[in-house]
Amino acid sequence: MVDERCIKCFLRTYERLFEKYNVSERHQGFFLSFFNHIVKGNYTNFAPEIQRNLNRTFCRLIGMEDPFSQEKEDSNRIALELYDEWKPKVIESNNPFNLALKLAIAGNIMDYGASTSFDIHKTIDSVLQSNFAIDKSKELKQGLLKAKQVLYLGDNAGEIVFDKLFIETTQHGNITYAVKGAPVLNDVTMDDANQVNMHCSANVISNGYDAPSTILSHCSDEFLRIYNSADLIISKGQGNLEGLLDTKDPRIFFLLMVKCDLIAEILEVKKDDFVVHSFS
Repeated sequence: MVDERCIKCFLRTYERLFEKYNVSERHQGFFLSFFNHIVKGNYTNFAPEIQRNLNRTFCRLIGMEDPFSQEKEDSNRIALELYDEWKPKVIESNNPFNLALKLAIAGNIMDYGASTSFDIHKTIDSVLQSNFAIDKSKELKQGLLKAKQVLYLGDNAGEIVFDKLFIETTQHGNITYAVKGAPVLNDVTMDDANQVNMHCSANVISNGYDAPSTILSHCSDEFLRIYNSADLIISKGQGNLEGLLDTKDPRIFFLLMVKCDLIAEILEVKKDDFVVHSFS
């Protein structure tokens, strides 16, 4: 069985979408029957795979490819405005790497899959005043200096802009940024990369799969070639962490804000903590 806390989180997401799209009681009943089959049956206990199947079924139900398209567009617009504000501050900072890294992790709050709203300004203030609960930032900086090829695994729309600022601040010449293969929740896709001009800062590829995570067994051959050849991998967010944590790959650095008690327990930190984690 998947953790009961995950089930409640999934259900809250789709209850909000029922209201947003005025889903009929008949269609709600159909979806909830499927929901119970997926989360309480023997299909899988892997949360990102469950979310993928729930997302695909809901999209078919309402006849829409991307139920979060407006939220994603709004997130990208807001983050681009913040990019214009923070880019000069990062350049002028005494420690540009550390400031850009903190902003990239603050951007992880921009997650409509986890919440109906968030305050990016408050989160930026919080991360700037906090220490990382797990701090492998020095190892990350040294790793980037040594790495010939870097793979950066994107998470959410809006957040991608803060990723872009961090990538630019590293001044690394060979970073590939991976987006999801198709819309799922508010995760980044190629459309988001185009909206924020990520191509100007990194090579951009799709991972070839539409789960809110990086599930290597389902990713495309193109993605896996780059994944396997990368000297260093940056994994953003809880979803990517869920897909890759058990690999214990020393090349991976997990950057995230801890948004739920389950992930806090796994990492042995507190909810709302900021984390730069690695097995290196």
